Amino acid sequence: MNLVSRLLYPILIGVLTLGGAACQKTRPAPFIPPVLTPTPTAPTFQNPLLSSGPDPWVYQKDGFYYYMHTLNDRLSIWKTAKMSELNVAASQVVWKAPASGNAAGNLWAPELYFLDGKWYIYYSAGPAGPNLGLQRTWVLENASADPTTGTWVDKGRIFSPTADFWAIDGTVLEQNNRRYFIWSGHNGQDAIQRLYISEMSNPWTLAGPRVELSHPEFSWELVGPPYVNEGPEILKHGNKTFLVYSASFCGTDQYSLGMLTAGSTADPMLPASWTKSTQPVFSPSPANRAYATGHNSFFTSRDGQENWLLYHANSNPNEGCVERRNPRMQQFSWNTDGTPNFGVPVAINTPLAKPGGE
Repeated sequence: MNLVSRLLYPILIGVLTLGGAACQKTRPAPFIPPVLTPTPTAPTFQNPLLSSGPDPWVYQKDGFYYYMHTLNDRLSIWKTAKMSELNVAASQVVWKAPASGNAAGNLWAPELYFLDGKWYIYYSAGPAGPNLGLQRTWVLENASADPTTGTWVDKGRIFSPTADFWAIDGTVLEQNNRRYFIWSGHNGQDAIQRLYISEMSNPWTLAGPRVELSHPEFSWELVGPPYVNEGPEILKHGNKTFLVYSASFCGTDQYSLGMLTAGSTADPMLPASWTKSTQPVFSPSPANRAYATGHNSFFTSRDGQENWLLYHANSNPNEGCVERRNPRMQQFSWNTDGTPNFGVPVAINTPLAKPGGE
């Protein structure tokens, strides 16, 4: 007996029983199964996006977001059409640290790009163990159309041959039809983390000298030690190019975002092209349970109308520079002078409207 038959059977018996006792003037209405509609997707999301996710990064291509964060012993990519639903997106391990060697441990801050028809991942790594003084930046290449598939090929280190020192947190700037690599490194004399830039001859090779663009100098950059400028990220708007970076030691609650500004056609290799903001552009908010707010990236909504900041933070004080850091995102706007206005960190567990188009 099918579902409709089982539902109609008791009604039919009832009709027959009543017909034997009295004449029916009207027939009972036929049974119409209810139409089941799916529960609508909630129009909001809440931070944190995941329970853990230091150094979050996202890259957009062909209607998908490709997300990565620090996992220490491997590299994974989350592929999703909706950043607000990152917590239900599947992740794919695309690279595992080798058992030994100069990139066997401490895999940090991966960034994924599609350059010259291929995918590239830039990540920081060093020998396994607690000695972090040997961290360098490495490159992987994948010719597949989808970075979660295909084979990743190790292209080795990307470094300045004339200044091969400690180097982490590499990012890519494209300007004036040229490509540049920007990273956080040492000068070979002290342990202060500075931001350097060098032109690239291809996606895995630097050409020419490195140039220092920034070092810790303001009080909000000098919470430590160590004293740190790191996590450089590029944001463009109108006729301006912004280099947003993280300042002070990541293990402190005061980890914040600073910013350098240059013209969109300026030579980024010239320090004079950049103007440094004297105040942080995004800072912790204890009232909103956002501590150590930093190491960000940017994306636009699917409808192309909104700009979003993706960053990590700790939910409680004194949680340090470990896996308690969780990824969060919030929409930002633009000031009348064309600079970004990131606002203040939104309180965790607050319903926020999803990015446009989701």
